[in-house]
Amino acid sequence: REAIINAIPANLKKAVAVGIGLFIALIGLANAGIVVNDAGTVIGLGNLGGGSPLLALVGFIIIMILYTLKVPGSILIGILLTTIIGIPMGITSIPEGWKVFASPDAPLLFKFDFSSVVSFKFFTVFFTFLFVDIFDTVGTLVGVTTQGGLIDKNGNIPRVKQALLADAVGTVAGAALGTSTVTSYVESTAGVAAGGRTGLTALTTGILFLLALFLSPLFLLIPGAATAPALIMVGFLMMKPVASINFDDPTEGIPAFLAIVMMPFAYSIAEGIVYGVLSFVILKAATGKFKDITVVTWILFAIFVLRFFLN
Repeated sequence: REAIINAIPANLKKAVAVGIGLFIALIGLANAGIVVNDAGTVIGLGNLGGGSPLLALVGFIIIMILYTLKVPGSILIGILLTTIIGIPMGITSIPEGWKVFASPDAPLLFKFDFSSVVSFKFFTVFFTFLFVDIFDTVGTLVGVTTQGGLIDKNGNIPRVKQALLADAVGTVAGAALGTSTVTSYVESTAGVAAGGRTGLTALTTGILFLLALFLSPLFLLIPGAATAPALIMVGFLMMKPVASINFDDPTEGIPAFLAIVMMPFAYSIAEGIVYGVLSFVILKAATGKFKDITVVTWILFAIFVLRFFLN
C-alpha cells in the first residue's frame, strides 16, 4: 500500500484531498436533509423551513461565524450549541429513563464463522472488501496528509508505513471484536481542520472513543443535524489544494477533475482514485509522456481495468 500511495501523482494527490472534501460535504448535507433524493433530478433540495435541515443551517451559520472570528474549537463549539438549540426545536430529545453511563454491548465478540471460507462467494466478497479498504485508506491518508501539509517535497507521506500498519491492525482487531471495519476514517480531516498535526491528536481521539463506549447514551443525544454542519465546514477547509492543481496541462488536470467529481458522485473515495489513475495513464500514454508513468502506476492501471471486467 505504501507503493500505491507513492505512485499516485502529485496533482492527483491534491485532487484526492479536494474530492474527499466534497464527499464529506455531501455526507453532511444529506445527513442534515438539506440535500435529498429526487426521482426527477437525482438529487434535490430538502425542506429548509423547519426540522433537521433548519437546525443544520443554524449550526453551520454558528460554525462559520466562530471560524471566521478565529475562535479556537469553533467546530466543536458549533456542534454543542446546535445540539442545545435542537432541544426546544424537538430534534434533540432525552429519552425516558435516560442514563449517562452504559455498559458496552458486544454480541459478536470473537464469534467467528468459517463455514463459507472455501466458497467462491466468500472470495468475491473478500476481494471486494479488500479493494475498497485498500483504496479508501489510501485516499483518506493522502487527503488528510495533504490537508495537514504533511506531504514532503517529493510528494510522499513521511512514515506512511507506520500509518498503514496501524490501519491494518485496526482492521483485524475490529473484526475480532465483532464491530464494523476499524480503518482510517475520512472524518479525521475534522481533527486536521482544528489544528491537529501529530500522533497526539490520534491518541487523544482514541482515548475519547474508548470513553465513549461507556458514555454512549450521552453522545447519542447529539442529533445528526448538529454534526452535519461540521462535515460541511470540513468540506470547505479541504478545498484549499485545488488552487495548486495544474489544470493548464490536460494530462494532469483532467485526471484531477475526474478524481474530484467521482468521489461525491460515486459516493466512494476508491472510485475517485480509480478514475483518476485510469485517465492519467491513458492521457500520458496518448501524448507520449511515458516517463511520467511509474511501474506501480501501470500495475494499478491494469488492476483497475481488470476490475471493470470482473464486476
